[in-house]
Amino acid sequence: MSEQTTQPQSTEAELIAVRREKLEKLRELGIDPFGSKYEVSTTPGALKENFENDKPVKIAGRLLAIRDMGKSVFATIGDVHGRIQIYLNQKGISESEWAAWKLMDMGDWIGIEGETFTTGKGEPSVKVVQLTVLSKALRPMPDKWHGVSDRETKYRKRHLDLMSNQASADLFVKRSLMIAEIRAFLSQRGFLEVETPMLHDVAGGAAARPFNTHHNALDMPLTLRIAPELHLKRLLCGGFTKIFELNRNFRNEGISRRHNPEFTMLEAYWAFSDFEQMADLVEEMTCHLAEKFCGGLQIEHKNEEGETTRTIDLSRPWKRASYHDLIKEAAGDDWFSLTPDERRAKCADLGVEISANMEDYEVTQQVFEKLVEEHTFNPCFVTHVAKELIPLAKLNPENPEVIDVYELIINGQEISPGYSELNDPILQRQRFEEQAGGEAQKVDHDFVETMESGMPPAGGIGIGIDRLIMMLTGAPTIRDVVLFPQLKRKD
Repeated sequence: MSEQTTQPQSTEAELIAVRREKLEKLRELGIDPFGSKYEVSTTPGALKENFENDKPVKIAGRLLAIRDMGKSVFATIGDVHGRIQIYLNQKGISESEWAAWKLMDMGDWIGIEGETFTTGKGEPSVKVVQLTVLSKALRPMPDKWHGVSDRETKYRKRHLDLMSNQASADLFVKRSLMIAEIRAFLSQRGFLEVETPMLHDVAGGAAARPFNTHHNALDMPLTLRIAPELHLKRLLCGGFTKIFELNRNFRNEGISRRHNPEFTMLEAYWAFSDFEQMADLVEEMTCHLAEKFCGGLQIEHKNEEGETTRTIDLSRPWKRASYHDLIKEAAGDDWFSLTPDERRAKCADLGVEISANMEDYEVTQQVFEKLVEEHTFNPCFVTHVAKELIPLAKLNPENPEVIDVYELIINGQEISPGYSELNDPILQRQRFEEQAGGEAQKVDHDFVETMESGMPPAGGIGIGIDRLIMMLTGAPTIRDVVLFPQLKRKD
């Protein structure tokens, strides 16, 4: 038994040259090496999943493995949804089709008609009676045993990763299905999906640096949106009482294993609710996704050797704890009774790095991020944070120094914030002006004017979809769950 491939010691240039020769030979046979429309009855993955013997089928897929035995061949074809074994015999197809087959390589796309059967070893298969060339691959596939092992290549050339690493293909199929399920989950609960602009004349809804652009026809500067929040709240004012948007946000900031300059965000608003009701919604939805796509509420994270390094327990009810209580647990019961200078000094003892220009509340937030957030792996709704941190949420009626919000921490990072939304336009204008630091052009006056028309009390949430999927799938970096992550140009 031998592989129907060029010798592995050949250079890529030599392999490409051989494939181009085969391309010309196909044309000499009167066969278009880049075929056209091909009707299929099912897909390789669906056929294998719902397999029945003695069934006529017509499928298409990429050649992923070839086991050539001379006058008969076993091969595997598939796509990101799955694969199935096929069997060809020289006597079972026409002479021209057999000649075409001998010019096929791994990576080529073919269409086949045939009949299903099960091999003596119990493998679901299709006996081919007709072969159609759909696309000749001019470049070789990655090594069949190791796939794309280099991470740089994996992210830069995602097509190679998808065709050679089934686990990666499975993850992105799961991501797509999860997003569809999120839409269905919210729709079933009365939320309407809406679309709001990506081009803003005032960047708002978050404290982040925007990407700047210019609209030529209007001759005005614009930014790519950093959040859809202010437009969605305009819709609350307009009478939409349960809405959501699955959107792309853009932030001109750092890149890390948790950050990509463009990312997918879910924002939802529910009139007449509050942050606690929104927390219930997020908890229910996340557990629903885990049970539907991850086999249960125990989410295993593994290293590259397949060893379990952490198990995240999503069992309900999830922990809820106040920001102040968690800070005191990590930094000492006396933290909030210290002077600002004493807090700065204590950071050195705690091993928390701070900068000289940080405000006092930012020092406390740094302690939270390093000593609480990064060490919280099972779900925890952190509630009632300092009012300076979020200018778009309601003050707590019992303690005006904190606001009615949650920050959901799972796997050492924030997955979702949720607010009891501020709907007082007078206070909102004041908060915006404080945040803008006297720069009037940074205040969205149009939004405040919209609020003056009356915005109902509401709960609101944001969920970082990329981070949520990282947590649910055990992916170690955001680049593993974004099909085309932003990378620095090689030139």
